[in-house]
Amino acid sequence: MKVDAHLTGDWHKIPEHVRELEQNNYDGVGTAEMNHDPFFPLVLAAEHSEKIQLQTGIAVAFARSPMVLANLGHDLNAYSKGRFTMGLGSQIRPHITKRFSMPWGAPAPQMKELVEAMRAIWANWYEGEPLRFEGDYYSHTLMTPAFTPQDTEFGSPKVTLAAVGPIMTRVAAEVADGMIIHPFSNEKYIREVTLPAIDAGLKKSGRDRKDFEITYSPFIISGDDEETFNKMKTEAKNRIAFYGSTPAYKPVLAVHGWGDMQLELNGMSKKGLWQEMGELITDDILDVFSVMGETNTLVSEINKRYGDFTDRTSGAFSFVDPEKRQSIVASLRLGS
Repeated sequence: MKVDAHLTGDWHKIPEHVRELEQNNYDGVGTAEMNHDPFFPLVLAAEHSEKIQLQTGIAVAFARSPMVLANLGHDLNAYSKGRFTMGLGSQIRPHITKRFSMPWGAPAPQMKELVEAMRAIWANWYEGEPLRFEGDYYSHTLMTPAFTPQDTEFGSPKVTLAAVGPIMTRVAAEVADGMIIHPFSNEKYIREVTLPAIDAGLKKSGRDRKDFEITYSPFIISGDDEETFNKMKTEAKNRIAFYGSTPAYKPVLAVHGWGDMQLELNGMSKKGLWQEMGELITDDILDVFSVMGETNTLVSEINKRYGDFTDRTSGAFSFVDPEKRQSIVASLRLGS
C-alpha cells in the first residue's frame, strides 16, 4: 500500500513541507480544491522535491474545459518530470451551477467524455494524431503548432477519478488510470457496490485490475491523549454529517439502514445548522465510517478492513510524534 499526505495550505511552507514528506518516505502528496486552487501549489511542490508523486485529489472537472485541464496536466507533468497525476471529481450540481457558474449535464457521461477529450488532445501533442474530437459535451478540432507544447518527453499524466455511485465508478474503471474512493464510504458499501462496479468498468475497457489503482482514505480518529482524540472525533462527526447531507450519497448510508438520516441532515444543512448536524453522528456510525482507536491499532485495522483492495491511502498522522508517524507509514507500506 502506497501512502500519501495532503500538502499544507500555507504556500510559504510548501517547500519545507514537501521536503519533509519526501524524507519521511511518503509516496505522494496531494491537494484538494477547497479554499485554494489545487494546481498552483503543486508547482512549488515539484520545484522543491525530486521523487515524491504529485496529485490533485481532487480538482473539480466541470469547472474547466478539457483543453484547460490538458494544459494544466501537461505543464505539471513535464515540470515534475513525470510525477503528476490528475485526480478529478464532478462535484454536485449546486456547486457547478451556483459556485462555478458552469453548465451541468449528466455527470457520468460528461466525465467520460471529458477524459476522452483530454486524451485526444494529448494524443495530438505527443503522438501527432489529428485533433478531431466531437462529442455531446465537448468539441476540440483546432490545434496549431503555436499552441502545441514542445516539452513532451514525459508524456501525459495519469488520470484518476473520484466516485461514489456505481455509474461514475464504472466510468472511472472504463476510462481512467485509477479511482479515488470518496472518504464518505464504508467497507460494506465498497464491497457491495463499488468493487463490482469497478470490475464491470474494467471488463468493458478490456483491462485487468492490476492496471487500475484504487485509493481509499478512511476517516481516522486517534491520538496519544484524550484532547487530541476528542478533537479528531468532533472533526470526523462534522465532516461525515456534511457529506451525509448530500442527496447523491444517501445510498452509502442506506446500506446500513440509515437512509432517513440523509433527509434530516439535508434539511438541517439548508438551515445552516452545521454544528448541530455533527451531533447526529453516533459512535456506531463513526465505527462504520472511520478507523477509531489507539495509535498502535490503526495499521492492523486499516489492513483488516481495506488492505485487500486499497493500493494507496492518505494520512498526515499529525496526531503522533514524527517517529511514530514514520513507523505508521512504514507499516502501511509493508502491509503489516
